Amino acid sequence: VPELGRALGACSSPGCRAVLGHPPAVPPAPAALSHEQWLLLSQLLQHHEVLAPERGVVLAPDGSSVALAPLLMGMEVGLKRAAGWPGPNLQPPLDPLYAVTISEALGTSFLVAHGGEGNQTTLGPDGCWDDVDDPQNYTLLGPPSPIPDAVANGAMDGVLLGAQLAQGPIPLGDLLRSYYGMGNGTQERRPPSSYRRQGFRALAGPGKLQEEVVAMLKVLRVLPPAQELLEKVGPEDVVAIAQRAARDFTELYVECPPIVPRCMWGAQPYRGTPKPLALPLSSIFIHHTLEPSSPCLTFSSCTRALRSIQRFHQDVRHWDDIGYSFVVGSDGYLYQGRGWHWVGAHTKGHNSRGYGVGYVGDFSTTLPDPEAISLVKDQFLSCAVKTGKLQPNYTLRGHRQMGHTECPGNALFQEIESWHGFK
Repeated sequence: VPELGRALGACSSPGCRAVLGHPPAVPPAPAALSHEQWLLLSQLLQHHEVLAPERGVVLAPDGSSVALAPLLMGMEVGLKRAAGWPGPNLQPPLDPLYAVTISEALGTSFLVAHGGEGNQTTLGPDGCWDDVDDPQNYTLLGPPSPIPDAVANGAMDGVLLGAQLAQGPIPLGDLLRSYYGMGNGTQERRPPSSYRRQGFRALAGPGKLQEEVVAMLKVLRVLPPAQELLEKVGPEDVVAIAQRAARDFTELYVECPPIVPRCMWGAQPYRGTPKPLALPLSSIFIHHTLEPSSPCLTFSSCTRALRSIQRFHQDVRHWDDIGYSFVVGSDGYLYQGRGWHWVGAHTKGHNSRGYGVGYVGDFSTTLPDPEAISLVKDQFLSCAVKTGKLQPNYTLRGHRQMGHTECPGNALFQEIESWHGFK
């Protein structure tokens, strides 16, 4: 399957070909596939990054958008390693797993920005599907970089699954079904793919990622078209570019939590004119939704919960939109409510001072699972500070401290009393 992907164009960059060699000839359509299936595969895997960065992206059952090219190439490296492949004979030596998934795109993106005006987009953006129940078209939400969010997801998955395959061959169908949690809403626990950021952090800390970007930039010195970009870039600049690339990628895709945009959970439009927040804010207010009373464990159940909450807030309470700034699922994701930039309706009298973060569920007597707690406590709060959305000396409070309510429930309130910034 990975070699088929390479034949169809998934490995068309100079660095990828230097590692895996020139692609094999495109085979005839396999007898097991219908004409429509073969046509779909051919269109998904053709290399169109410059003209259409959203090409080659699929919606995984866990709700994440994944670029197939870096995923398949990472898997091919893993399979080759399991078969005893010694790796490419390149100077300096590259780790082929990172070379075909992330280091070339990352190095090239920040190299172009280094040589330009400094305002080029280096990472992102996210994107949205036209219909998450029947996804056909994926559209980016802003100016494209060489590493939109779907490419970052595919690259991290390629590293993780490639490393797993290198330990011993596994049927690829079984591996992908297990990793992504096939069934979209039927599985009882989070699929491994929802832990991709933690897994990638374990395999590729900032030191490893920076080291691989440096090595790839040195290899690209002799490969067109990057050769021209590197002509006037000295060794110290290469290290600086790689350091920034690894730092920014790690901050955005490893240390910060994944946030599902409104268009991915089926949000209705804002009613009226939203009011902008004056950033950075000084406060965080923790809530629970009470209804739905059960935590949502899958992408599909969490999106249903978000739509239900928004309907209640708009149609029953007659608010302009869902009140929370962000909503926390127990599926590994945060969901964008009013988001970073707009005043919410979560904590009466204090909406313009802070973000309202609501956990899906009733946490009067039980706690969210440890990962859902960590998503906010260890990732969201530090990310908000690092990105300038929240003041470093922020205060954190439960909703009940600001009004007559039991929110966020006794159990969750006792938990947040130990969090940094609680007052």
